Amino acid sequence: MDYVAQFRCDVDAFEAAARRASREGGGAGTALVPSCPGWSVSDLVFHLGSQHRRVIEVVDAGLDGWPEDAGRTGLPDGRVDWPDPEKAPNRGPLPPSLLEWFGEGATGLAEVLAARDPAERVWTWDREQTVGFWQRMTAIEMAVHRWDAENAVGDPGPVDRRLAMDAVTHTFEVMAPARRRRQPAPPGEGERLRFRQADGSGIWVVQLDAEGALLNHGSGCCHVELTADASDLMLFLWHRLPKEGLEVRGDASLLDRYFKVVPPQ
Repeated sequence: MDYVAQFRCDVDAFEAAARRASREGGGAGTALVPSCPGWSVSDLVFHLGSQHRRVIEVVDAGLDGWPEDAGRTGLPDGRVDWPDPEKAPNRGPLPPSLLEWFGEGATGLAEVLAARDPAERVWTWDREQTVGFWQRMTAIEMAVHRWDAENAVGDPGPVDRRLAMDAVTHTFEVMAPARRRRQPAPPGEGERLRFRQADGSGIWVVQLDAEGALLNHGSGCCHVELTADASDLMLFLWHRLPKEGLEVRGDASLLDRYFKVVPPQ
């Protein structure tokens, strides 16, 4: 799929949700983001603006890691009313200049990624060292945080079905091992989980073992099956939606066990 085009769509929707959070907050300050504990919408805008500029530097400059002092990459002068990442959640009004800065970074990133061959070799934090990784990763992250922002101010829209399907596979192949590397987690004990797409033909079978969550691994019956639209499967795996309200067959406790073996953050 065209990850950059989808990224642009979610950027537009994210900006609309952030502006709504700013208008509706009024004197009460910027809305908190329930799905990102400890963050307000302002903090979320700042996070994404910084992250997009990091990726631009990596791809454009050919760096072999995150830029030094990455949390301060591309910050303008005169930002006294901006959120301080060390004091989150920042509940003050969302500065218009912060949203403009976010938009500039998102536009710049989309232009950089659209101009590159997905197969071009660049540094990433995964074993897949390509521009294509960043195209997919930034689209997924933008979709998740667009949902976060919309969830903070009202009913969030679903993630694009094709992107969500890719994101489910990406979760098991990329995010699960990365999350286990970042923090201690227990091994699996052979539990087998099936994730079935209700709005398509996608089926993902995962076995939890000593290495973590292995996609389409092993044989035999599954101990639990979760069925939902691709968007809801993705959002569940990104710890945005609870299993309650989704169709579960088998031992539902193993879905909680999954997040012990694969920590959500």
